Amino acid sequence: MITQPQTVPAADPYEERLRMQTARLLAYRDDGPLVTLLRGRVGPGLPAVPASLAALVVIVAMAVAGILDDGPILLAPVLVMIVLVLPTAARDHLGRLDWLVPPLIRGTEFLTIILIGLAAEAPKWLLYVLIYVIGYHTYDTVYRTRQSIWPAAWVFRAGLGWELRLLIIGVGAALGVLTWVLAALTLYLGVLFAVESITSWVGLDKQTALAQAGDDLEASPEEAQEQAGGEAERT
Repeated sequence: MITQPQTVPAADPYEERLRMQTARLLAYRDDGPLVTLLRGRVGPGLPAVPASLAALVVIVAMAVAGILDDGPILLAPVLVMIVLVLPTAARDHLGRLDWLVPPLIRGTEFLTIILIGLAAEAPKWLLYVLIYVIGYHTYDTVYRTRQSIWPAAWVFRAGLGWELRLLIIGVGAALGVLTWVLAALTLYLGVLFAVESITSWVGLDKQTALAQAGDDLEASPEEAQEQAGGEAERT
């Protein structure tokens, strides 16, 4: 998975902007190990926006038609999501509307979790907590990349990606053990994302503090005296 733009020397500003756009959108997709494994094996892939939108429409149609009942049928929306959305990962995401792909994927993932959970009569509060945990991870990724602080690639693999999360939930629902699966998945993802996020931000704060301290040590005596004088005047 590409979660950090590759360094290229003396890039054209327009090409650099496109490269950053692709890197950010791929990070926002939150693809996991399965998508990473199959990305290069699906040819040119499906158009990202139409395929993602089609997956959402089909899953909504399933819910409206009332075919999502307890049992193996609950794997159906997961398979629809994987069949239609997974091949879109091979695209360059440079289309005018490709910025819609990450919210479509995340929204469809959340909707699928809710529909499966309600059909399998899983605790609603557990569904809410799982969605909150995934949403926090998405927010953290967006906030970091907008400051050019890229999460490590292993975080996306360890986070399982939208595809493995949905597969695990679908299989759990089909086997009638969804509540236990949701509890384990929520606990695992919550600890993973919280610990990694806190550790990364604390490490960044330490690096910033050390860099500022280094700048202060490198300042000449005249600059230090002038800075001290300016602080004294402000007080």
